[in-house]
Amino acid sequence: MKPSHLAAALLMVTIWGFNFVVIRWGLNSVPPLTLTLLRFILAAFPALLFVRPPRAPWRLVAGYGLFAFALQFSLLFGGMAAGMPTGLASLVIQVQAFFTIALVSLLTHERVRPTQLIGGTVAGAGLVLVALHLPASTLLGFALVVAAAGSWATANVIVKRIPGDRPLAVVVWGSAAAAFAMLPVTLHLDGPDTILAALREMDMAAWVGLAFQAWPTTLLAFGIWAWLLRKHPAVLVAPFTLLVPIVGMTCAVLLLGEEVTWWKLAGAALVLSGLALNVLSARFR
Repeated sequence: MKPSHLAAALLMVTIWGFNFVVIRWGLNSVPPLTLTLLRFILAAFPALLFVRPPRAPWRLVAGYGLFAFALQFSLLFGGMAAGMPTGLASLVIQVQAFFTIALVSLLTHERVRPTQLIGGTVAGAGLVLVALHLPASTLLGFALVVAAAGSWATANVIVKRIPGDRPLAVVVWGSAAAAFAMLPVTLHLDGPDTILAALREMDMAAWVGLAFQAWPTTLLAFGIWAWLLRKHPAVLVAPFTLLVPIVGMTCAVLLLGEEVTWWKLAGAALVLSGLALNVLSARFR
């Protein structure tokens, strides 16, 4: 991986890690489905007016928007609203890396090498350590976040099938597809009164946070993600997201006052070690 590609990947994971704190701030005043809907409306508009549609079958773009955006973030936001701590949510959702590697190895010709299996096992041990120490009250939230990871992995497989070299167009039009898919669901489950009440209660800080989720987090970071998946094998790119919980857990401690425990630190260390083994082995090869 070129140094410029590595720098882009590190920028991506830094934005995503900090975004978990921004999500928590948003969920303090906006219901999960409504927050998801608002995020992708803002991500799609007005960018939709300036970015031409990607040269790809619409079913792939819509499928990407459904799994990468609508389903993933509805489940993630729902899990965090159900009690999943912010820092741990940023860690648990990274099982998408293993889901992605498994799906790609089953559906394509990309081979999983022994060092990647070892790295995945080490990082997986960190996730298991965290899961074993979760209180019973977070089990629903944990399950929703794991489901969000599965949705993200499915989107990773879809985006590799989208031809062309315009990842921003895929993200913008995928966001529009997500917004259209979320609108009737949110209207039915949250109701117009809840949505309007949330909009009235949002202050300037809430709108700034929503803009951060929509633009740097969605358009920039997911654009980098789609671009990297086009340039490199998924088994090399996907594990980079295991750095997200390092940023997310640190921000949660510093900005939200979440507790630091030995098992959180040990789990994060195992995850980072697995990532390092995976990436460095690919680099040397």
